[in-house]
Amino acid sequence: MKSQEKAEYAGELNDLPEDSNFVKPYLLKLREKAQREIDPLHILDFSDGVLIRFLRARDFDIALSLKLLLNYQRWRRECPEISANLHPSSVLGLLQNHYHGVLAHRDHSGSRVLVYRIGQWNPKDFSAYEVFRISLITSELIVRETQTQRCGVKVIFDLQGWCFGHALQINPSLAKRIASVLTDSFPLKVRGIHLINEPIFFRPVFTMLRPFLPDKIKQRIHMHGGSFADSLCDHFHSTILPPEFGGEGPAIEEVCQEWTNHILRSEELLAQLSAHPAEEMVAPEDRQSAT
Repeated sequence: MKSQEKAEYAGELNDLPEDSNFVKPYLLKLREKAQREIDPLHILDFSDGVLIRFLRARDFDIALSLKLLLNYQRWRRECPEISANLHPSSVLGLLQNHYHGVLAHRDHSGSRVLVYRIGQWNPKDFSAYEVFRISLITSELIVRETQTQRCGVKVIFDLQGWCFGHALQINPSLAKRIASVLTDSFPLKVRGIHLINEPIFFRPVFTMLRPFLPDKIKQRIHMHGGSFADSLCDHFHSTILPPEFGGEGPAIEEVCQEWTNHILRSEELLAQLSAHPAEEMVAPEDRQSAT
């Protein structure tokens, strides 16, 4: 099958539910390969609801989906400082500072739009690992959304307030881990990364991150600078953006508060994910739906 035909077929599969007869063979193949790759002493409870995330994230390429699944498992196991404590209480101060939010409406392509406000992160109070934990919390919540599995995410980083204290938190080891999760260790498609208000002295940090990013991600990074309103609206309809970003949607603090409320309402699920070993690869509610 030619590459264009494969892409079209993958797109058709992407739109089908996990119980489709066309999708089931892919789920079966991925499950069989995963069970052969992973230590048989580990609990192997790969529900369809979990596996479909990895298939959609890699356009139903079995080999790439397996690699992504194994990378996710390995990363969750080897980075307990981030992944072992997804309790909202561990990052409540950052959330209450309106550091992070998810826009209420998706963009024109169906992608979820995430916003991070660096100026609301005080590096004296929170480490980069705690900041990154917020990203993981949000990722674990939205990856359960079928439309997000299909259409991916776009991210807006507002770098107003970026200072040397932030830069000192980002070392090469952490930069590599962040890049790894962004690209090949979490089952979400990153459709775009947009930087606004980036100062000149942010560039050394970006230079540190860039070598770890694949070309596909590099091509999806857009730097808008301080005069970002027009260029940002070239990528996002103004009706979904907050006024602070040149849009007509809800204010950014309202966006952040609404998402904080959603995270707090999800505390039980996040507690289950924190306690659940990465090797099992399935949250309790997914296991129930698979039976």
